[in-house]
Amino acid sequence: MAEQNSDKLHIRLHVYDEEIEVVVDRDDEEYYRAAAKLITDRYNVYAKIYKGRKSDHVIALMALIDIALQYQKERARNDTAPYNDILTHLTAEIEDALGEKK
Repeated sequence: MAEQNSDKLHIRLHVYDEEIEVVVDRDDEEYYRAAAKLITDRYNVYAKIYKGRKSDHVIALMALIDIALQYQKERARNDTAPYNDILTHLTAEIEDALGEKK
């Protein structure tokens, strides 16, 4: 049991104007801290533009949409399915061509 707990870490993250306590895998700590910084940075950008004109809730949602958009673009950029489809098609054509010569 003590072994499992050593893999976990209790940390406090500063996200915009809140302190959030979380228990994370030790290997993921840097990712959590980077995520908290990213959220804070994006929120600050939108707060600077819209504070006083939009609610904090809407500003938070705008920041989340911005982050989600970045994630979706990166995910699409790294999607290997189109390349796998092309390779499968080319492999089939090569095998057909080689099969015809025999």
